[in-house]
Amino acid sequence: MPHVELRNVEDGRQVCYYPHSHTQWSIGAITGGESTFQYRNDHCRVSAGDLVLMNPEWVHACNPIDSQPWAYLMLYVDIDWLTDLRFQAGLLPERKWQDIHTATISEPIWYERYCRMAGCLLDPQRELLEKQTETVGFLSDLMQVLATLPEIQDKRAPQALVVLANYLDDHAAEDVSLDTLCEISGYSAGHLIRAFRQYFGLTPHAYLVNRRVQLGRRELKNGTPIVEAAMNAGFADQPHFQRTFKRLMAATPNQYRNASSHQQINATDGEK
Repeated sequence: MPHVELRNVEDGRQVCYYPHSHTQWSIGAITGGESTFQYRNDHCRVSAGDLVLMNPEWVHACNPIDSQPWAYLMLYVDIDWLTDLRFQAGLLPERKWQDIHTATISEPIWYERYCRMAGCLLDPQRELLEKQTETVGFLSDLMQVLATLPEIQDKRAPQALVVLANYLDDHAAEDVSLDTLCEISGYSAGHLIRAFRQYFGLTPHAYLVNRRVQLGRRELKNGTPIVEAAMNAGFADQPHFQRTFKRLMAATPNQYRNASSHQQINATDGEK
């Protein structure tokens, strides 16, 4: 099931996240305690029994409150696969990703179904067909419900900033200068940094670093050695890659690579 990845964190006090984003769509369940949930410009508390939903490329962070214990499960879903699922269900007019504007769900029925699906995915004794059935069934039913909720219209970024973000996506592994970004966008340096952060939630440099981590993550998942993954993702050396990866992913590259081969990451004791 290469289109899904599940993370199980049993003691969230051991992990802290800087604001970051993912290329996948994510949905998590708070399974114990409570934490802060930063999602773009919104901040709230979430506690056991809540679900949190995050669109691809939307900046977010969940962190412990005053070092209190909390735990969660997080499912990352490939957006091409999920787009096709929504399209085949008649929820999208074309096979093109559309953001989901619901950020939290506090209904017991969905929490229970999520945990049942996660338990199935984490159980090595369950058959592949059962795991696929649980995952597709849960996501299909949830997408149907989410499609009936009213959409929130976000302010679209100016085209110059969209072009700039696309440039950073395409050149993430390269050395990019602020002068080049100003030349592409036509903005002054100060205006560029403020405007980019306003619409994308990160400065251009933080956006570039986040993209490099996602490139490294993909390399590791494909079995690339850590040193080579660091170079391919645009990091100067392996230690820099390791520090940055852990800061955004709350796991070292080695923990992530080893756990990916077993379809599970356990951030409390490294790998499982």
